[in-house]
Amino acid sequence: MVNTVGSYEKNKHWTRKWSAFKSKTENSFLNPIQKSLLIGSMLGDGTMRMGKNATNANFKVDHGLKQKEYVFWKYEILKNFVPTPPKLSYRTNLNGVRYEKSWWFRTVRHPLLTDIYYWFYKTKSYRCGTKIVPLDLCDFLDPLAMAVWIMDDGSYSRKRLDISTYSFTLQEVKFLCLIIKKKFKINMLYHMDRDKGYRMYANMLETKKLVDLIKPYIIQTMMYKTGNIITP
Repeated sequence: MVNTVGSYEKNKHWTRKWSAFKSKTENSFLNPIQKSLLIGSMLGDGTMRMGKNATNANFKVDHGLKQKEYVFWKYEILKNFVPTPPKLSYRTNLNGVRYEKSWWFRTVRHPLLTDIYYWFYKTKSYRCGTKIVPLDLCDFLDPLAMAVWIMDDGSYSRKRLDISTYSFTLQEVKFLCLIIKKKFKINMLYHMDRDKGYRMYANMLETKKLVDLIKPYIIQTMMYKTGNIITP
């Protein structure tokens, strides 16, 4: 991955629309916590896009109403790249009634985020492209990134933890299992979830090891993702 820890190089495509806010980010860098959050989110529910005719990418967080605290936790970490605090999104049902759907925020477009965009997307378009698993992910995946990934896409049932990996191919799911085994000595398995795609999971013993790894980084309102397991 291109080194995103450090100041970015200015370019002529840095538009005026967010000039006041962007001027504050001229010497910004992605610190290790921010980078881990982005990696975990991109493995999970996070999305990035370039925008039509744009040169730089932004990053969007969008979670359900029950994950409000989680959205604000992400915002606090990334706030030097986010021009406005999280907002509610709304939908309208078939009867024309407007209802609250989720909490979300979006970062400013930034060259440092563009580096990550080109790392995680196969299809480069102004819409969200096809996510891929970067070949050098093992060098960057850490316990915080794992915790974010599981807070995004993990679930706990029958004393085991699994992760929705529907957006990845079978080859990529196998690769993710190998990375976790190599990096954390945790054995992950996978299965086909009907016609949705593949899910990774850990058995009871490996789930305890996985919870040991990520629990220091799981926020209180998301502890249900680990089954609230108490380990020595």
